[in-house]
Amino acid sequence: MIIARENHLGTIEVSKKYLSALISREASACFGVADMNPPRSNIKLFQVLNQAALPHRRGVSLKTRGGGFEVSVHITVLFGTNIKAVTESLAHKIRYSVEEKTGIKIPAVSVYIDGIVTN
Repeated sequence: MIIARENHLGTIEVSKKYLSALISREASACFGVADMNPPRSNIKLFQVLNQAALPHRRGVSLKTRGGGFEVSVHITVLFGTNIKAVTESLAHKIRYSVEEKTGIKIPAVSVYIDGIVTN
């Protein structure tokens, strides 16, 4: 899926794969995030194998909504970090990065904590 946006420079096309990779990279770099996890509710064998081959998109799902995307991110956090602060920071960082780099608005970011690990 490709999203095309017009501006004064011309047409800009952004793929869903790029958005997933961008979001995954931003989430992985966020303080307190230990790992990205595939969603547990609808996991299938081919998804696990595909995500093992493409770790840059693991744990991110995008749904088209209005003029933008609704983002769901599944993460594991480090023990001892403030979970509320991590989730709020991550949601803000995803919205800011996607809007700055693509101009696409993200109306909703859902962050799911799937586990806690120690160092």
